[in-house]
Amino acid sequence: MGEAGIFGENHRLELIEGEIIEMSPIGRRHAARVRRLINLLARQLGEDEAVVDAQNPVVLSDISEPQPDVVLLKPQPAVYDEHPGPEDVLLIIEVADSSLAFDRKVKAPLFARCGIPEVWILDVNGSAVEVYRGPTVDGYARVERLAEPDAALTPELLPQLRLSVGRLLV
Repeated sequence: MGEAGIFGENHRLELIEGEIIEMSPIGRRHAARVRRLINLLARQLGEDEAVVDAQNPVVLSDISEPQPDVVLLKPQPAVYDEHPGPEDVLLIIEVADSSLAFDRKVKAPLFARCGIPEVWILDVNGSAVEVYRGPTVDGYARVERLAEPDAALTPELLPQLRLSVGRLLV
């Protein structure tokens, strides 16, 4: 629809379960956190370990194409000429300042149903990171909320990556 001119190129839209959702404009705080995350992850991960992608579509199905804030993708010889699918995703990170309820109640269950192995939601206002692991058709089997700045986080599929909650929320 974007290519057909139905929506302008400045419209921020996601396709979620067949519904076109208008996304909130990206504010300064949100954008700064996403930039810091990209920089942090790219410095700590080599190109042989993961591709760091930001705010681009992930095709989950014919009716869902969300645009997560940050995605760590499996490395490929050609860097994703097509949008990645669930089988390509190692970790999704959502930065939630105004979208926390939507990320928790809509996006996380959708990611679980599609087999995304792990999701982190950075609750900017609550100064915590929510970690979702063990995808099932009913949601994630394990959910943990970490608020201690020194608490360590390591993605299950990237054990070489070790981050602190405080570093993620800066």
